[in-house]
Amino acid sequence: MIKRTKVASAINLAVVSSIAAGTFVASSAFAAEETAKVERIEVTGSRIQRQDMETASPVTVIDAAAIKAEGFTSVDQMLQVQTSMAGAAIGSTTNNGADGVAQVDLRGMGSQRTLVLLNGRRMVNSGSGADSSVDLNSIPVAMIARVEILKDGASAVYGSDAIAGVVNIITKKDFEGFQFDMNGSGTDKGDGQNGDVSALYGFNTDGGNYTFGAAYSDRRSVIQGDRSWTEPGSSSFIPEGTLGGKVQDANGNWVPRSYGYDFTQDSYYQTPSERRSLFANMTQELGNDVVLTADAIYTNRRSNQQMAAQPADIMLNVCGAAGVPAGAPCVTLDSAMIAGGIAADEKGLVNYRRRTNDVGPRIYTQDTDTWRLSGGLAGTLDVHTGMNWDVTYTYGKNQAKTAVENSINASDMTTSIYANPDAWFSGDPLTQQMINDISYTEDAKGGNEQQTLSAGLNGELFDLSAGAVGFAIGAEYRRESGFYTPDEVVIAGESTSAQQDPTDGNYNVISIFQEVSVPFTEKLTGEFALRLDDYSTFGKATTWKIGLTYAATDDLMLRTVAATGFRAPSVSELYGGNSGSYDYLDDPWGNAQDPQILVNRTSDPDLKPEESESYTAGLVYSPSYVDGMSVTLDYWRFKVDNAIARMDTQAGLDACYAGDATACETFNIGAGGDLENLTNALTNVGTQDTSGIDFNLAYSFELIGLDWKVNNDTTYLVNFEQDGEDYTGTIDGNFGAYARVRNNFSISAGQDDWSVMYFNRYIGDMRDLAEGNNVGDIIYHNVSGTYHINDMASVSLGVKNFTDEKPLTVSNGSDGGTVPEVYDTIGRTIYGGVTVKF
Repeated sequence: MIKRTKVASAINLAVVSSIAAGTFVASSAFAAEETAKVERIEVTGSRIQRQDMETASPVTVIDAAAIKAEGFTSVDQMLQVQTSMAGAAIGSTTNNGADGVAQVDLRGMGSQRTLVLLNGRRMVNSGSGADSSVDLNSIPVAMIARVEILKDGASAVYGSDAIAGVVNIITKKDFEGFQFDMNGSGTDKGDGQNGDVSALYGFNTDGGNYTFGAAYSDRRSVIQGDRSWTEPGSSSFIPEGTLGGKVQDANGNWVPRSYGYDFTQDSYYQTPSERRSLFANMTQELGNDVVLTADAIYTNRRSNQQMAAQPADIMLNVCGAAGVPAGAPCVTLDSAMIAGGIAADEKGLVNYRRRTNDVGPRIYTQDTDTWRLSGGLAGTLDVHTGMNWDVTYTYGKNQAKTAVENSINASDMTTSIYANPDAWFSGDPLTQQMINDISYTEDAKGGNEQQTLSAGLNGELFDLSAGAVGFAIGAEYRRESGFYTPDEVVIAGESTSAQQDPTDGNYNVISIFQEVSVPFTEKLTGEFALRLDDYSTFGKATTWKIGLTYAATDDLMLRTVAATGFRAPSVSELYGGNSGSYDYLDDPWGNAQDPQILVNRTSDPDLKPEESESYTAGLVYSPSYVDGMSVTLDYWRFKVDNAIARMDTQAGLDACYAGDATACETFNIGAGGDLENLTNALTNVGTQDTSGIDFNLAYSFELIGLDWKVNNDTTYLVNFEQDGEDYTGTIDGNFGAYARVRNNFSISAGQDDWSVMYFNRYIGDMRDLAEGNNVGDIIYHNVSGTYHINDMASVSLGVKNFTDEKPLTVSNGSDGGTVPEVYDTIGRTIYGGVTVKF
């Protein structure tokens, strides 16, 4: 029989409370002091099975009811509204460069530094190929029972990637009966529709349960130009084309370009996506205290993004100009061109630019398949001592086919211009034959594969006066592989996009880990973890974790954790093919004719792991004089050294120009400032240092005959520094948002068969990193309600962004003059759903 303090009960019942509340809960709940026999459970952040949720690590729990009440249709949407998130994790609102992937960015430290688990086991990385993080689209919302967010470093428990924390997605299991869900949403402007249907069926057997499910979701697009708050874009690439920066007017004269092209009419704020998923869970007792468990998931995603037609940037030989070889194809500058100031440069070239609207907008498509199968055996060695063993095997695979329709072959376009310059320079629409000659569909393929075999032993070593010493030990083998093969035209460097080589590689790691939980006194408990990982690439990494909990009173518990962590370089970082990037740079030698200079980005098979230190300290307070109230307060800090990053190319150019021979060699800069082979390699040069405070208040009570639940989450960012730059309280399209204050508040009231909820999300004022001005703060209001018609059916209805708040303007925003990953660019959305059980 275990006697628990009020604080211990509060933590132990956090999951139960979150399910009942249908709101966000941060390691808090309420319960009267009681005496009970509790089943042993495994908590996110530890492999030791315990009799309650009381650990030193702060954990946020989000349950299925909360997900439905807020109208979330994908895992990334649900995670990104958490106050512990920062930066700009890509997702449904990322139109440029995301390939339809959705990720989580805990503390804004990068998605590659947050470990994603499914039922406590690793999920395969997924996306377009050789990916460094998990695509959350591969996990359907319909299968989720709850999500646990561990908010401190956990490499000593789980290994690589758990620097910023862990997201553990727990799926529905032990389900009996049939459940059908249908949900839909759309904006009040008539677009952005979302629909999903799912079915769940489960049954019990003698000593077992089998649960099966299927889900389908369909997300429609929102065009940037369809929102009144979108400022028209203005690109120097126009459909009529420019030669030497000049455009031909109605009189046939070549004059400076005086207008730009509005690309917002072709680009998305919300990207379309269609997903189909099958999933299953099973538990079966085999006898002799042995239990077989297994879960399986398959998801197919078909997504697309759309951007304005390809901007083509072509350098042409000028006939008769110095530097043009005899017999080389060339264009002749007529008298009107010369009169307009069009001339060849010192290499005999002239620049021609054109927005290829005649071909059509760039349509990026992805067709991805992700499988995961995990099975395990667990049993008891000694029922008297509670010594348990387990063996698990997990296999995950991701395959992707990606394409870019209406791509332009730069080599073929150059040939076409030389063959018919008048047709190109006239500004008239291209003929169909010319369109066929220069356009193609860019096809690429990629994938990821993961295999994990682990075995463990856990139980109680011996008894102390304050209780038993718990332990867990184990070993693990994991193999990771990935590949990405670009289109042949891209590999050959003949596309208008930068040249890129294929990526292909693999590595394996053998790990040994151990944990011990020691009750020093009835009030003080210590948690200790140690892990050794041996990689086939860089060698060994050792990490540790020390945690303490102190029950100061029946109402107050103090907790702290200090830990080290690491992140192993990914397949793409180790074996990534060389890829070009047109970066905006200042050439100190003055040789470059364009501010966008081609930089060759390379990987490095000799990269070392990133190293981290983390520290959290806080309290859990559940006052005995206020039934139903719980407060948590935690300070956190994370430091990362040897972060895998690229050096500052501009700084390298300036140093080389100033005479630094090492900089010239590092960036592969030739004599006289020759940038033909300008290179920037990945290296262990980066740093991160961030800290802040998390606060949560949860309060459940009865008033005027109603059951009320209040929850408030606040994160205050003390600082965020990366590579020596301070991003605290700033926002930028490249780095995302690091607001000092983020707050989520919810209040719900219900009685018997109905409940209503109000939720608001606050993002504090930030400084525009590029311009230096403040962008302002913003608050979003959501309302929802649920009505249980009978024991079998319920309906829900809600409105997100009830006051239709407009996104704040960011000068260097990632899209649409703002940062869609941070601010709502869709507008007021109405959603509803029906659930039928029998």
